[in-house]
Formats: sequence, C-alpha cells, structure tokens
Amino acid sequence: MSDDDGPQVPIHCPECETTTRVPLSDLETQIERHNETVHDGEDVARVDPDLAAAFQELVVEDMGLLEDDA
Repeated sequence: MSDDDGPQVPIHCPECETTTRVPLSDLETQIERHNETVHDGEDVARVDPDLAAAFQELVVEDMGLLEDDA
C-alpha cells in the first residue's frame, strides 16, 4: 500500500480484538472480506466506533439537522 491510496480508516473487530487501517477506497471490501472469512458473514468488524460517531456528528452539523427553525 502506498500513500496514494488516500486516507486510512480504522476498522475495529471487537471479537478478534484488532484494529486495522485500510484505504477509504477499500473500506467496504475489507470489512466484508474480514467478516466473511473470519466470522461466517456476521457483521462483527466495522469502522472504529469512535470515528464513526465523530463523523456522524460532523455530517449532522454540516447538514444543519440540529438547527432550530423556529
């Protein structure tokens, strides 16, 4: 993997007790591959929960979903 692969996103698997960083462009594929090969397709591995929550907050704020229109 080179620096040209774009931003690295942490994938966390609580069952394996591992965290791995993968390029954003490979995120979905890597999560699916891990869950299929290690966990029989069960959705165990996912984007690091802290990062996912922070990203969700930024999106909600950016979209103005919490603004009071009254």
